[in-house]
Amino acid sequence: MEKKLNDQYWESRYLNGETGWDIGEISAPLLNFFLQLKDKNIRILIPGCGNAHEAAYLHQQGFKNVFLLDFAMSPLNNFKKEHPDFPTDHIIHDDFFKHQNKYDLIVEQTFFCALNPELRKQYVDHMAELLDSGAHLSGLLFHCEFENEGPPFGGSKEEYIQLFDEKFFIQKMEPCLHSISPRSGNELFIDLIRK
Repeated sequence: MEKKLNDQYWESRYLNGETGWDIGEISAPLLNFFLQLKDKNIRILIPGCGNAHEAAYLHQQGFKNVFLLDFAMSPLNNFKKEHPDFPTDHIIHDDFFKHQNKYDLIVEQTFFCALNPELRKQYVDHMAELLDSGAHLSGLLFHCEFENEGPPFGGSKEEYIQLFDEKFFIQKMEPCLHSISPRSGNELFIDLIRK
C-alpha cells in the first residue's frame, strides 16, 4: 500500500477538512445501543475517535469513564474546546497499537475501516488485550467493498466471522436497521464478547 496511513496522514485530513466519514452527530445504531447501557461507571474506549460525537453523548448522559484515543491531535484539541467539562486525562493522543489499559466496552465507529487491511489480525489481537474476558467490542463495520483505494476499506460478514472467531464470541453481527442513507444496506452492527 503506497499511502502511509500514519498520524501525519490523518492530521492532514482533519486540517484540510477531508472528513467525509464524520456524519456530524452520533449515529442512530450507536445511539440505540447506548440507550441499553445501564451501568454509567463502565470503562469505555473509543479508538480512532475523531470528533467523538459518541463520547460527547455518553458524557452528557452521565457516563463517568469514557476515554478517547486518536492518532491525530486536531480533533482531540477541537473536542477539548467544545467540551471543556470532559476530563482531559481521558483524552489520549496515541497510537492504538501501543495503547495499554483495560476496558469493559470498546466502541467501533469508522476505526477498523480506516486501517490498512494488513493490520486486521493485529487489530483483533490488540482489542482482545484491552478487554477482559466477558467485555464487549461493539459498533459498526462496513459490509461492502469500495471501488476506490481506501481508506475506507470494506469487507464482508464471512471475513469478519473468521477474523474475530479466535478471540471473541459473536453475540451479534447483523445488518444495521438505522444506517444513514448513504450507508444503508452496507453496515453491520456488531456486539462481540471477549472469550
